[in-house]
Amino acid sequence: MRVSKQPRRVSNRKMAKADFERLAHFRYQLRRFLRFSEEVARKQGITSLQYLLMLQIKGFPGREWATVGELAERLQAKHHGVVSLISRCEAIGLVSRRVSKSDGRCVEVKLTQKGENYLERLALLHSVELQSLQGQFVVPDLTAAGPDQGE
Repeated sequence: MRVSKQPRRVSNRKMAKADFERLAHFRYQLRRFLRFSEEVARKQGITSLQYLLMLQIKGFPGREWATVGELAERLQAKHHGVVSLISRCEAIGLVSRRVSKSDGRCVEVKLTQKGENYLERLALLHSVELQSLQGQFVVPDLTAAGPDQGE
């Protein structure tokens, strides 16, 4: 699901200090995990975007490949940027692509064995890190506070 260009309807209630603390803590935990992901991918010799691309291919529901358009959606990136990312991954042997047999307008992107090997190692490291964050990494409930709380 793409992020909407128009903001969602915002309530008229004033944000309380506790709301800002919950949002700040959530963003901190999210950034810590993303930083971990960036560093562990770099140590394996690839970028975090290359890891994310491989993860979205392997994790695509119901099949072992994804189209460029599907990957652009899942990565929340522009189509041409994803094409460039795929080209870089293809050049180092992580993915392969082919024109779809069922729809010649689509390109199917699949992991190579080398890509599978990289992804397996990185996904295991990410899984361990996520397990260590259980209980700390939660989406804040900002609907619980009333308009006059926290002032």
